[in-house]
Amino acid sequence: MTKILRSSVDEASLDRLLGLESSKIGYYSEVKQKIQELEAANHGLRSRTRELQAVFDSICDGVVIYDGNGCVQYRNRVCPSLFPEETVIGSPCGELFHPALPSDPGHCPVERALRGESVQLSFTSTGSHRETRYFDATVTPIEENLGEHRALLFLRDVTDRRIQELQLVQAEKMSSIGVLAAGVAHEINNPLASVAGYAEALLRRFRDEKWLSDDDRLQVFQKYLEVIMKETYRCKGIIDSLLTFSRKPQGGAGMVDLNLVLREVLELVRYKSRYEQVEINCSLQHDLPPVLAEDSGLRQVFMNLLLNAHQSISGPGEIEISTYVADGMGVACIRDSGCGIAPQQLDQIWNPFFTTKTVGQGLGLGLAITYNIVKKQGGEIQVESQQGQGSTFTVRMPLCRD
Repeated sequence: MTKILRSSVDEASLDRLLGLESSKIGYYSEVKQKIQELEAANHGLRSRTRELQAVFDSICDGVVIYDGNGCVQYRNRVCPSLFPEETVIGSPCGELFHPALPSDPGHCPVERALRGESVQLSFTSTGSHRETRYFDATVTPIEENLGEHRALLFLRDVTDRRIQELQLVQAEKMSSIGVLAAGVAHEINNPLASVAGYAEALLRRFRDEKWLSDDDRLQVFQKYLEVIMKETYRCKGIIDSLLTFSRKPQGGAGMVDLNLVLREVLELVRYKSRYEQVEINCSLQHDLPPVLAEDSGLRQVFMNLLLNAHQSISGPGEIEISTYVADGMGVACIRDSGCGIAPQQLDQIWNPFFTTKTVGQGLGLGLAITYNIVKKQGGEIQVESQQGQGSTFTVRMPLCRD
């Protein structure tokens, strides 16, 4: 019996015999080509992703993308400076909107956008330092081909614009009050002039007619007339100060007497001091040289500072006002014995809308406007304060040079 011997043929030889070697080479070559194409496509996608991320981050407004569950999926680099915690990846939309809006999900703009609705709204946010900021928001739906829904949020900080609008409203209000005050003042001045004129005429009769001055029973009337004249002219001085305060600025700096401006403002707030049992002590340098400033602006500065000093005092208190020259500057100091300012708030008091007062007692614009007026006129303003002991505001203005 013939014995059949099994020959061992390796895989490579078998491939050559069957002609499969060339087909494998073609297969591997095709796979390699596909891999290279995929690598090139991935490189292009990564490059495109970097470009889109750069565009995303270059937008000056805050941009947030919410997923279908209303949670933050992406945010650009501006968002952490606006809302660092509320826009963290994975945060629900309620972290941002529900503190300012009703907690009902139906009111959430992101939830509404996920249902296919475009929403525009404005809202406010109070930071850790109690400063209020204003925002405009636009939320639009992102519809995917796979039926998924996402929401795109644009956040714009409009605080500066809002400040300008409020300052414009305040300026228009002050202008209207100025016109009204001028008209009322002129109407009041006429009867006051009559009262003062008749009082002077009666006093002249007392001095000229001996029989009147010799009658002891009539001496008290002479004293009454002197009081009437004194108080009438004091009223006229208050009205003149009010007219000066409400007068529109001339638009340029000039020689201003700090002492005179302070006296005019004090005349307007003195009634408030008496009513609130606040004692005002003045130490004004007699020969104080004039400063270079715009007088109506300085009046507003001192009016704001004095009103703030009054408001910081609860019950009887004291306000000290002093003027002097130091380092080539005319200096005015206003110190109060009020509640003072907390150390962590001292750097915030010049910020618009920052206030230590209770809600409804002020917008927080007074000191911001005061700071801007002083700075625009080349001056300086500083504050020193201890909580529970009072505050001292120091205004320095450049002296006029001959």
